[in-house]
Amino acid sequence: MSFTNLSSIRLFWRCLLLTLGLIFGCTVLLTPTVKAVPITKQPAIEVKVSLGNSAGELKFVPNHLQFVAGQKYKLFLDNPSPVKHYFTSKDFADASWTQKVEANNVEVKGAIHELELKPGAEAEWVIFPMKSGTYELHCSISGHSAAGMIGEIVVSDQ
Repeated sequence: MSFTNLSSIRLFWRCLLLTLGLIFGCTVLLTPTVKAVPITKQPAIEVKVSLGNSAGELKFVPNHLQFVAGQKYKLFLDNPSPVKHYFTSKDFADASWTQKVEANNVEVKGAIHELELKPGAEAEWVIFPMKSGTYELHCSISGHSAAGMIGEIVVSDQ
């Protein structure tokens, strides 16, 4: 093999490696980076639910709640009525992850199945519905569900 052919082959490989290096380098530099946001740090969608009203009517306002699985929600629950009420949806609670419940400067963490709100009480429930489905909502105080204090929680995949 002559010296000229050997020089040409070396030049070819150097050019090829340089070209591949430039292509790879530009790809790495121009590829946008996406930062993963921890599930607990994502912004919450705020939803207000009243348990009863000041006239003493036995109802949830609103009585139909719509959520998306995996999204963070902050439920603002209040009881403007003159009697205590429960926000009870065991199957929904079992199919969700509770980050916290906060009321009167107290944070409660762990599995939550129902919340009792006394007259005038307020609570925040930060929750992540994890499983799609339709769930029953009711007040578990005797006679309240029969009088109309029921609702529905629908969790969709999107």
